[in-house]
Amino acid sequence: MTGIQYMKKGQVVFREGSQSDFAFIIEDGQIEVSRKRLDGNVEVLDILGKNEIFGELGMIDGGPRSATATALENSKVTLISRDDLNTMAQKDPKAWFPIVKAMSARLRRSTKREKKMIRHGSLRRSK
Repeated sequence: MTGIQYMKKGQVVFREGSQSDFAFIIEDGQIEVSRKRLDGNVEVLDILGKNEIFGELGMIDGGPRSATATALENSKVTLISRDDLNTMAQKDPKAWFPIVKAMSARLRRSTKREKKMIRHGSLRRSK
């Protein structure tokens, strides 16, 4: 593991569009994941707690952060670098399982949110 980081309530862990060098595992506290919508309003995507991972998408694909993460309370997180993850996965391929599981859960929540938005007319279906 790369290290431990302590966040104060309200502290931004990372911002949407920033470079993605690390994923984070919450040891204690709560982290809000949000993004800015096209209309300028902020949309809360998730509120994460102990033992949950976040920031993994950009760390895996090297793209910029797709959302902003902010501590909702004083929090403690473990940082995992891409190299750390690759080393763990080489030793034990099951190391990927928690990350794949977290990404699958987020995809399901996102799909539910989009279906709800379509039902309420705030999102149009693509053809």
